[in-house]
Amino acid sequence: MSETHLPAVPLRVAVAQACPVPGDVAANAAAAAAMVREAGDAGARVVLFPEKFLTGYEPGLIQADPERCAVRGGGDARLAPLLDACRDTGAVAVVGTAVHDAGSLFVSALVLDGDGTWAARYDKQLLFRTEQDVYQPGRQGLSVDVDGWRLGIGVCYDSGFPEHARAAALDGCHAYLVGALFSVGQGHHESRVWFPARAHDNTMYAVLANLVGTTGGWDTCGSSAVWDPLGRLVAEAGPADAELLVADLDPEVLRACRERHPWQADYGDPSLMPRQRLALQGAPTSA
Repeated sequence: MSETHLPAVPLRVAVAQACPVPGDVAANAAAAAAMVREAGDAGARVVLFPEKFLTGYEPGLIQADPERCAVRGGGDARLAPLLDACRDTGAVAVVGTAVHDAGSLFVSALVLDGDGTWAARYDKQLLFRTEQDVYQPGRQGLSVDVDGWRLGIGVCYDSGFPEHARAAALDGCHAYLVGALFSVGQGHHESRVWFPARAHDNTMYAVLANLVGTTGGWDTCGSSAVWDPLGRLVAEAGPADAELLVADLDPEVLRACRERHPWQADYGDPSLMPRQRLALQGAPTSA
């Protein structure tokens, strides 16, 4: 564990759920900028957007014309309104997009700082099976510090693997922020299993921004939400409409959960958990 502190003040986060325009980076950046400004008016310090919000999910469209339909790695002038909104409000935006960089495509989360500059890019490490022929996987995780809170960043399918959130927790994260596309039916069920589990197992907040409407052939289920460090629901958006969900991450709740349930401290070194494996023989006898 690298954590040496807990945050001292609450962190107000805004979760933006909406439906992007397919392949129109400029239009989606303008919509994101408007939501950042709305979040800033509500006092939010961090604004989380869904997976590939700046481009739409749209793998076929993006693969066919990446120069137009994906964000250009290393900077993209079409994001100027969004950067301006971050600078004007002081809010940090974590916004999902497809990125075209050095001839390859990535499913990414861009971190835009409150001074209106690009801060970091996280590339999705665990690609869904239908993404693996289009995108390259990311090679490392990302944690960002905001006002004493350490935030682990993920994208959609990452959250289905306990090891991804555990890596963030072992890096000292207090919250796990994920932009996603969860669909109606099984996707909604998965989100309601995965996120409380990631929060509970790591005693950290879990924050989900999901899409609404239809994108890339998927009917999405909305229901963006925030869970506390024991996996209890704090706030939840509706299933179908664009919405800005605002919630406070409370350092006292975090402290109390970790003091009462010291799972992180007790976890120790997983290499010290050897296993015995037995191959059993024989068949059941007849009655």
